Amino acid sequence: MHTDQVDVTVDVVAALVAEQFPQWRALPVRPLASTGTVNALFRVGTEIVLRFPLLPTADPELRAELRQEQEYAALLAAHLPVAVPEPLGLGEPGAGYAGPWTAYRFIPGETAQLDRIGDLDTFARDLARVVTALHGIDTGGRAWPGSGRGGPLAAEDAGVRSALALSGELTDTARLAEVWDRCREAPRHNDTDMWIHADLMPGNLLVQDGRLTAVIDLESVKVGDPAVDLMPAWNLFDAGARETYRRALGVDDATWERGRGWALQQAINALPYYIETNPVMASIAQHTLRAVLE
Repeated sequence: MHTDQVDVTVDVVAALVAEQFPQWRALPVRPLASTGTVNALFRVGTEIVLRFPLLPTADPELRAELRQEQEYAALLAAHLPVAVPEPLGLGEPGAGYAGPWTAYRFIPGETAQLDRIGDLDTFARDLARVVTALHGIDTGGRAWPGSGRGGPLAAEDAGVRSALALSGELTDTARLAEVWDRCREAPRHNDTDMWIHADLMPGNLLVQDGRLTAVIDLESVKVGDPAVDLMPAWNLFDAGARETYRRALGVDDATWERGRGWALQQAINALPYYIETNPVMASIAQHTLRAVLE
């Protein structure tokens, strides 16, 4: 998917586990199929999942980010009504792999797809409860850190324009540009920033027996504009569940338009980038872009 991503092999993973986590040495290691774009996943035994960044680096900044992700997982676990990944360890660079990596307890379930969800309105209300709980966690006075989703939507304008220019044969870029202009010009978020997941994609929501049971992939968690967590309204839901989600969250018109803008921003950047390399991500992007035009 990325020109400079690494190929992480089972043999390399097994050797790193044996060296750094000898208590797991005897457990079988196998790759996990994933449509994610950031990590290669491996199962160790039945209870452990390992996450290896596809773009590893020994830069201390990556290690700090992974450590922070695990700290945030503990914070969210204490407040959310569904499961989140439980940290089990932080791996270090070693032979065959040049960066840090993480270990979490495996959470059973399937990623959210329409044919796996029992009742979409119930799912929308369940997700709204999770988002409400997340947004209600005390931030301790934190504010948006200055990068990533959750800041001023207008700051994404150049990137969106560039992606639109690359997508003329893939989607209705003229209409999308009109929607983007409207979203970008919505009143800015001027209230207190909140804890946000910032990447509520279908692949980061786990389902069992048709119900939402877990929210995973916490690397984007930060404090920022809560409108970012409205993205499932367009990347997953149909029109009816979209309205259910909005009512359950009780958001105002400006926040809703910023949420639409964040959904558009994510999807239009993903579509041309993954159209050849990740069909699932490209399909979600196309669904999202159709929805933001409704």
